Formats: sequence, C-alpha cells, structure tokens
Amino acid sequence: MTSRTQETRTQDTLDQAMARSHGLDTLLRDLTDRAVAQVPWAVACSVTVRRTGRLLTLAGSSGLPSGLDLRQYENGSGPCVDAAETGSTQYAPDLATETRWPAYTRYALATGVRRVLALPLPVEGGAGAALNLYGLEPGAPDETHEAARRFAERAADVVNEALRVERQQASAADVRTALLSRSVIDQAVGILMARERIDARRALERLRRASQHTNVKLRDLCDELVARASGGASRGRE
Repeated sequence: MTSRTQETRTQDTLDQAMARSHGLDTLLRDLTDRAVAQVPWAVACSVTVRRTGRLLTLAGSSGLPSGLDLRQYENGSGPCVDAAETGSTQYAPDLATETRWPAYTRYALATGVRRVLALPLPVEGGAGAALNLYGLEPGAPDETHEAARRFAERAADVVNEALRVERQQASAADVRTALLSRSVIDQAVGILMARERIDARRALERLRRASQHTNVKLRDLCDELVARASGGASRGRE
C-alpha cells in the first residue's frame, strides 16, 4: 500500500469516527479502537494528555488494562510519560530486555505486554500528549512505524478539537457561575436596600463586611439572605 493510499485511508478512518460519534468520550474511544485496527501488532491504545499540571489518560481502547498508563503517571517514568514530556517517540520493541523504565517494565510484563510505542501528539498550548500503542509480542528493534505515525498525525487534530471543546465548555460554565453569583448578590443588595432604607453602595458594603466577619463567601451569604427573604430553599446554588 502506498503512503498516499495509507494517508487517505487513515483520514477516512478518522472522518468515520467523527461522523458516528455522539460525544467527545465516544469519539476519543472510537479513535483508540481504530488505532488498534490500523496497527497490525497493537492490541490496545490510549491517549495521554497533560491537564491541570498532571498527566492523565484521555481515552483508552477496549481491552486496555487501566494500570498500563496509571503506573507510569504514578512513577513519573515510562514510554508515554517520556513521549508526552519530551515530544520524542519512545519505542520498546521488547520489554523483557528494556532497561529504561524498570518499575514500569515489570508491571507491564506482568500484564502480558511485550511491546510499546508512544508517539507524541502536538497539542495546542504545548500541554504534552501522546498516542500509546501496546502489543503482546516483541518486535524488531529497527521496525518502521509509518502507519502509526500517520495515524498519530491525524489523531492530533481530533485530540486538539476535543480539548478545544472542553475549554469552551469550561469557559461557558465559568461565565454561567459568574452570572448566577452576580444575580444573587444583586437580589441581596435589593433586599437590604428595602429593609434598611439605604442605597446600593452601603448595602453592598454591609454584605461584604458580614462576609468577612463570618468567613462566609459573599455569594453564599447573599444566597442564604435571598432564600430567607423568599421563605424558601436556597436558589443560587446548584
């Protein structure tokens, strides 16, 4: 198969994954399953991403032992850790003779894994990411991995899209929380203005002093005031 044909096939594979996906989790899981189908020797695949200062597995194929990645994160050492942090491909053709990650190697061999290929994924913001492939049989030290590399190049686009959507969702949640907080504070200010016959500035100052004195967040204090005034349960929290 020519490289051009392989590239087209890989793109079609990812396009199909995106078309049939009903959510990011499904999409990424489908991506790892298809990576296994594309690389003849691979029996499992995962995607490692650095988020909030630590590495985690964003998605894993069916049949992936959870500890294969987790042990690396705990030890701070292993092929997918090194690939994500250094941006260089890590290949262990036979873990039985591998010396770079002794603690991880022992665990992986105990699960039956003999071969590991971790390919760095270029993600926005330089957070660090890797596509990890696992095999049960040893491979040749000088084996080429063109199919896996081409798949990783295309997979990076999908992972970047997933991270972008995640950031947008987090941003939208932050905005919504801020709006809810502003709303309940405004309601509490209005209640004090009517009850104490004071202006908005003085009402807000009183609320802030009460917050500091009681060591209760301003939003929570206002939430309780609004709830008591309405004679019902707290409305600002979710």
